[in-house]
Amino acid sequence: MSVFKSFPDQHACIAHLERVRFGDKPYCPHCGSLHVARKREGERVGRWNCHDCKNSFNVLSGTVMQKTKIPLQKWFLAIALIVNAKKSLSSHQLARDLEMHQNTAWYLMQRIRAAMAADQGALLRGIVEADETFLGGKPRKRNRRSSRKPAKRGRGTSKTAVVGAVERDGKVKAMVTDDLTGRGILQFIQDSVDPEGSLLITDEYRAYEAVSPFIPHLAVNHGERYSDLSGGHTNTIEGFWGLLKRAWYGSHHHYAKLFSPLYVAEAAWKYNHRQDVDPFGSFMRAVFS
Repeated sequence: MSVFKSFPDQHACIAHLERVRFGDKPYCPHCGSLHVARKREGERVGRWNCHDCKNSFNVLSGTVMQKTKIPLQKWFLAIALIVNAKKSLSSHQLARDLEMHQNTAWYLMQRIRAAMAADQGALLRGIVEADETFLGGKPRKRNRRSSRKPAKRGRGTSKTAVVGAVERDGKVKAMVTDDLTGRGILQFIQDSVDPEGSLLITDEYRAYEAVSPFIPHLAVNHGERYSDLSGGHTNTIEGFWGLLKRAWYGSHHHYAKLFSPLYVAEAAWKYNHRQDVDPFGSFMRAVFS
């Protein structure tokens, strides 16, 4: 793997991160001072002293890698594997790839996902599609046989609700929610979409009626059609839901609702950086710049 060749040891990893974060002007992450000097502590590589606030720091201070005991080369490998895994990666698989305990791999992955969640970006603009979906396992066959009524799907179940909005040919925003009422939907749209010059396209779920005073709104009746000649459809957001659920079914199979926002953030980050030539570099710049 090219990560091994480019970053063969801890010194090379730290040197790369210092170039990304500090450039030619190292500064103190605690107070922002440029009055700093490299600290010499034998095997402790990459330590600095700040002459203003008197704190000691390194390039990892204030980032998801702060105080890590995992070798940075393994961090780099994990990031490279995760950002290039379109349908995500299980902690068991990562543990095998990096020769570490599964709990350690899971912890590392959650820190990486937390960094992805912090990369929010600008408000969505233009033609924007919004929809909601539900994460959870399919009912078992014996449960379907034991009931005369079809198993419930979506709203009214214990599955995890996710609401999202996506620009046509652009970026996506998605979040786990407990509120799919008009108030909750409106709050999400206000936080995610710039109403100036934008058009919101949804299905006919009644909660979306609450957004009409905020942004021009077109509702598509999926009972009659899924798209029309004028471009009224929600196929783009449905495509993103497909990627999110392929990760659920194909790699994770289950994760607790408590951690669902991080897995949703991972899927959104990958979608938003899908055209990047170097997603590894994009992640590093977002975390350390």
